[in-house]
Amino acid sequence: MTSSLVLSQIPGFDPLKVPVVGEDHQLRALQAHEYCAASILQKFQAAQPFSAQPQLVSNPQTAKREAAVLVGLVLRHEVTLLLTQRAAHLKTHSGQVAFPGGKIDPQDTSVEAAALREAHEEVGLEVQHVQVVGRLPVLETGTAFRITPVVALIDPLHEINFNANEVAHVFEVPMSFLMDPSNHRKHRLEHQGQTREWYSMPYKLDGQEHFIWGATASMIRNFYAFLSA
Repeated sequence: MTSSLVLSQIPGFDPLKVPVVGEDHQLRALQAHEYCAASILQKFQAAQPFSAQPQLVSNPQTAKREAAVLVGLVLRHEVTLLLTQRAAHLKTHSGQVAFPGGKIDPQDTSVEAAALREAHEEVGLEVQHVQVVGRLPVLETGTAFRITPVVALIDPLHEINFNANEVAHVFEVPMSFLMDPSNHRKHRLEHQGQTREWYSMPYKLDGQEHFIWGATASMIRNFYAFLSA
């Protein structure tokens, strides 16, 4: 279990202890052909708009910092999603499961360039192993970030060489798990006059539970909505 990690810097708030208020057993799980490389490319080329699922509640008066993350699908026999566990000493989102990514720098020529740069800096992902295919809706977080998810296909022959100053662990989660809404749990918390809502998708790997929640889970949820539209 990851309960020993500090998953939130909000005083008195432990996401692991917030009750589940809903699960989506009524929604269908996507099949493998719906998230294979050809299907994803076709979806983004069609550029059909879709309604995003509820996102994290944030203060609209708070200035936002622009960020980009790489939603990387590793094209193994069973397609997986590349995720990291952030280092425990980081100032924001310490210890949390996240996509490779970070703040957009002035020298970044595009959101895609920022996502690729951050992925290289964090996990050593080389651009020749990555094919960017599109973007998911921008997500605003309660920690004052505006995150653009950049979806990409990753060659399974890539090598991981993560930066221990930023990343504690790199792992992959099967899309068959993440694209099954019965694994999406909805949480709600009233805290300091605000209502915070988020999804969690706890995933067990080698006897350890990776608690996927918050912004990362919301982006995965939006990815499900996009692929199932």
